[in-house]
Amino acid sequence: MEKIDLKHELNPLYKPSARDVVMVDVPAMNFLMIDGAGDPNSNLAFSEAVEALFSVSYHLKFEAKKGSLAIDYGVMPLEGLWWAEDMSLFRVDDKSNWQWTLMIMQPQFISQEMVYKAIAGVKAKKNPPAIDRLRFNSFEEGRAAQILHVGPFTEEGPSVDKVHRFIEKQGGQRSGQHHEIYLSDIRLADPSKWKTIIRQPFV
Repeated sequence: MEKIDLKHELNPLYKPSARDVVMVDVPAMNFLMIDGAGDPNSNLAFSEAVEALFSVSYHLKFEAKKGSLAIDYGVMPLEGLWWAEDMSLFRVDDKSNWQWTLMIMQPQFISQEMVYKAIAGVKAKKNPPAIDRLRFNSFEEGRAAQILHVGPFTEEGPSVDKVHRFIEKQGGQRSGQHHEIYLSDIRLADPSKWKTIIRQPFV
């Protein structure tokens, strides 16, 4: 059986070692995605989206491992794209008007047909409420600035500001959505040690 380490293969994008802002080039990758709106801390749709995404992602992992592909890999971390209809009102301290897309990256060998089968398998077993909102899409950001934030989500403000200032110093303009990649299991880790990649595409 072949074993692959996607985080290692995509090291600059998913395993940053420094807390300084760096520039990365993010290629097109395939994701399971679910869209929603509202404060994630008080929004049932958010937790339902997380459940559906991980349920299907783990189903795909096990099917790839025990099926004809015979490939074992680790499920990738949860990611979120965040924005507001009026970006002048987009603030990390007020999430009530936020729009979001939650997503989990999938290996290149995962096909649309495999995703359809995985969704059917998960629906047959436990049928999470958000599963019918799930989609499988390619997503590409291109040039972006990112930083590793360590600490609770409520203290992300200075890290976000560093990313924005970096973009300004490069003579760039922000494009796309505010992007976060959640590297820690917040159910188990101390909030002071939570690791989150904060990424912002720019042109």
